[in-house]
Amino acid sequence: MTRDTRAPFTIRPATDDDWPALWPIVETVVREGETYVYPLDLTSEQARELWTERAPGATVVAEGADGTLLGTAKMGPNRPGHGDHVGTASFMVSPAARGLGVGRALGEHVVAWHREQGYRGIQFNAVVESNEVAVRLWRALGFEVVGTVPGAFRSPAHGYVGLHVMYLPLVD
Repeated sequence: MTRDTRAPFTIRPATDDDWPALWPIVETVVREGETYVYPLDLTSEQARELWTERAPGATVVAEGADGTLLGTAKMGPNRPGHGDHVGTASFMVSPAARGLGVGRALGEHVVAWHREQGYRGIQFNAVVESNEVAVRLWRALGFEVVGTVPGAFRSPAHGYVGLHVMYLPLVD
């Protein structure tokens, strides 16, 4: 577990028992339609299958001091086989917890996890261009935009926007 000294929450591995509290976060983010390409009518069962990583990956939650789940991240290899030395990750933060440092703490945790697991880099395949908060955070953590697919994401608020591929090398 990681304790963030700047905020009253802990990052820990997700358990099966967390899903009932995790689903409302996932459902809200998916239904907003601004950050993931998931179908808006995703069911709890479908979301659980998409979000819960199996080994060698992992899923974590950010848990408030009162036991409330504030956010989540999933991580693991970006591709199998000859691509499994590069990791990837996805993140969701409860609307009530946005701006509290949950996303940054999850991002720092994910980078540390990938380093500990021996990955050579982390690739985010589809960071929505109009998600300026996420793009700014990933850049602050050392990620670079290595390419953008123009108009690849249909945002309810912004129309057709690009999807960034972002990368952080973990070795020289």
